[in-house]
Amino acid sequence: MRNLKYILITIIGIFILEGCGAYSFSGISISPETKTFQVNFFQNQAPLVNPGVDQTFTNELQDLILNQTNLDLVTSNGDLVYEGEITEDRVAPTTATSDNEAAQNRLTISVNVRFYDSKDPTQDLEQRFSFFYDFASTQSESDVRDTALDEIFERITQDIFNATLAKW
Repeated sequence: MRNLKYILITIIGIFILEGCGAYSFSGISISPETKTFQVNFFQNQAPLVNPGVDQTFTNELQDLILNQTNLDLVTSNGDLVYEGEITEDRVAPTTATSDNEAAQNRLTISVNVRFYDSKDPTQDLEQRFSFFYDFASTQSESDVRDTALDEIFERITQDIFNATLAKW
């Protein structure tokens, strides 16, 4: 009787583990036939162009996908293709003091993304992603820009990843 109990538990355990075989703990939903991806250069088409933002963003998106998937980065004919442009890069005041001066400023970056899945065209997507970074008006934009871009790009690239591969 005791052996039958262990055998039954083992069989149930095997079925449970087998059922989890298609599940990814990161939530990624990629077809098994998908092996490669490419990230085309995201050109900066914002009204105010800050040098290097486009290359930094393109590299950040490539790095995120490389680090969170087992896909290979290629320069052409990728199974998954990301392309788009930076459409907004601006600083605007968000709060004012009693003297009608800015107390806080906001750096906003927006990116338009087109995603193509050659293995499953129903997953294709075009969407705008945006995020911001607030900083005190006593700080200059140049003093906080690197920190702000790190935070903004981390959020935008993760949002792109979630929308295209994790389906969140």
